[in-house]
Amino acid sequence: MAGARPNFVKVAPLIRAIEKNEEAVYELVYAGREDDPTLEASLFDDLQMPRPTTFLGVDSTSLNEITSRVMAAFDTYLEQHAADVVIVVDDLASTMAAAIVTKKRGLKLAHLVAGTRSFDMNMPKEVNRLVIDALSDYLFTAGVKSNSVATREQAEGSNTYMVGNILMDTLRFNHQRLRKPDIGLEEGQYLVFTLNRKALLADKEKLKQMLDAMTQAAQGMPIVAPLREKTREVVSSLLVAAPSASLIFHSSLPYLEFGWLTAHAKGIITDSGNVAEEATFNGVPCITLNSYTEHQETVSIGTNVLVGEDPQRLAEEVGKMVRGEWKTSALPDRWDGRTAERIVKILIEN
Repeated sequence: MAGARPNFVKVAPLIRAIEKNEEAVYELVYAGREDDPTLEASLFDDLQMPRPTTFLGVDSTSLNEITSRVMAAFDTYLEQHAADVVIVVDDLASTMAAAIVTKKRGLKLAHLVAGTRSFDMNMPKEVNRLVIDALSDYLFTAGVKSNSVATREQAEGSNTYMVGNILMDTLRFNHQRLRKPDIGLEEGQYLVFTLNRKALLADKEKLKQMLDAMTQAAQGMPIVAPLREKTREVVSSLLVAAPSASLIFHSSLPYLEFGWLTAHAKGIITDSGNVAEEATFNGVPCITLNSYTEHQETVSIGTNVLVGEDPQRLAEEVGKMVRGEWKTSALPDRWDGRTAERIVKILIEN
């Protein structure tokens, strides 16, 4: 079951692997509405995957309401559709709701991207992660740290498998299909900036300090910012008094165009864990505007650096990025594009 747009990037390779196996069949369920505006028309074509067979129709911003409504709708779905295993993705409220219903019905539960922790119980997603992992029969982890967390916390009868990062499956599959967006910039001569985190968007004073630090440290290098409309409005409003010539706003890009943009950038500044993971795969320097990452491998082995919400640290790292003074990186273990195959093999054999 998928709960939000980013989940489909991880589900797509899993569907391809299932379709290649004669012993497995599946149905794809989405927690949201069929006309969800975040699911652009090109998404499923770009990912070479079918649209969901079922839409639960849940549309709310309240986490508790999402949880209760998804539980009710998914319970009805499972009552009408036989299943041996339910696979849930990541750590959303809808993911947790589906996990609870699955176990209440006595079905096997598999958690894709298990074992990720911030160790901050004030984060709703941390609660979701703990609940989902505790209920899961199969915990599929992306790396060594997540694997050790999942193994340590797993419930009796559950099993942990380090299968690798499934995002890399999607990147490898689409590598030759990426499309250059019509932005008119030279490869390797621009930065990319993405922003989604609600807490950072809400703290406008801090965000302005960080935007000023980033644009000044870029020293005139173009910074492409493909932002959703509401985020673009917030960022633009903070730059009214002193607009930045280096910041180039753009509407959100289709998956294949955004993938090309980030793969050919001089560097990336983001608050997205998925974008940071893809940057490590592509060998592109990355700065994450957060104090933690779900996948420590992006920092310890990959191209990622954490700066939290510290404007001075951000400026220092952007300066290094622009000057080409970045650390040497490598690809973490099992980030090889075969994660989905491992998952399907484990589920079939167990």
